[in-house]
Amino acid sequence: MRSIVLLGSTGSIGTQTLDVIASRRDQFRVVGLSASGGNVDLLAQQVIDFEPETVALARASAARDLQRALYAAANERGWAQGEYHLPRLLLGPQASTQLAGVGADVVLNAITGAAGLEPTLAALAAGSTLALANKESLVIGGHLVTEAARPGQIVPVDSEHSAFAQALRSGRADEVRRLILTASGGPFRGRTREELVDVTPQQAMAHPTWDMGRVITINSATLVNKGLELIEAALLYDVDYDDITVTVHPQSMVHSMVEFHDGSTIAQASPPDMRMPIGIALTWPQRLEGAARPCDWTTASTWTFEPLDDDTFPAVQLARRAGRAAGTAPAVYNAANEACVEAFWEGRIGFLDITRIVGECLDEHLADGHVADAELTLDAVLAADRWGRARATELAGAAA
Repeated sequence: MRSIVLLGSTGSIGTQTLDVIASRRDQFRVVGLSASGGNVDLLAQQVIDFEPETVALARASAARDLQRALYAAANERGWAQGEYHLPRLLLGPQASTQLAGVGADVVLNAITGAAGLEPTLAALAAGSTLALANKESLVIGGHLVTEAARPGQIVPVDSEHSAFAQALRSGRADEVRRLILTASGGPFRGRTREELVDVTPQQAMAHPTWDMGRVITINSATLVNKGLELIEAALLYDVDYDDITVTVHPQSMVHSMVEFHDGSTIAQASPPDMRMPIGIALTWPQRLEGAARPCDWTTASTWTFEPLDDDTFPAVQLARRAGRAAGTAPAVYNAANEACVEAFWEGRIGFLDITRIVGECLDEHLADGHVADAELTLDAVLAADRWGRARATELAGAAA
């Protein structure tokens, strides 16, 4: 039985992970859950259902709310006060990092954004297998993360990088010609820049194939998410940026492909359902039987592929630039974007302003303040993250 720590349990990936575990209690034991504290009612239900030993709350003030929610949830089930297990509580900004370091068999990091970096490093230092849904921690941490991991210790949860891991089993590393990273194209595929001037946050949230959280859904609309995945792929699989191609695949059935030097391309295909890559991440290198439904080969369907429109969606090219610069550049790319997504959601900037401001922040950082890869430290990454957020917020205010 594998012990599991789940970071970000109330988010989209977190809830789906618990859905996978719920029917397989003989295989997995949830020993820790972490959440921001924004949805204590859901967290209370998870605590009662899975009885973790420890719960981490980023917002310490939510502890009392969680206790009340636990009592209410137990009452709803007709339980007496003493019939449910009260977990140990870790509170504050470092709570998830503390929980990640307890030494569980698997730590699934589903925290959103740069806040996942220190928990990622803590899980690796503790020797746990890191099931990584928080791509940002690898993107901004770069070699600080990859050098902290032993071979095979990081297992990706992103469907695209899970696809790469599966397809790469078909050949040796020296036989790989390139990686083909697929993108759905988001809700605005096929539109021109002029047609994107007045799109709303609600329209950006209408992803055609995936049901995800707010930040990743808007990132998918701008294709910043694909830019982050590009950097993640280069770091995970030690592939040059020139050898990673992004192609648009609206049906989201082929999750990525590997092309080998003999001309063969190996694709991993399955319906868009995160429970499949979650299942693989929890049991790697084995597969988890029945994690998700397979393709239906009895029904006619068409899968299409088309080139990425870099002029309308410049986020991937910006990511290539940040990734090649390495050092603190990816941290600024990610931080500026997170600040811009918040500003867009609040109506302070337009949709096209997101990548414009990210590009301006990256330009400024590379001209003055960039820390090269050879001098990269955790403090430098965190400082670049703070600067990127602050500068993007300033530029968003000027655009309002």
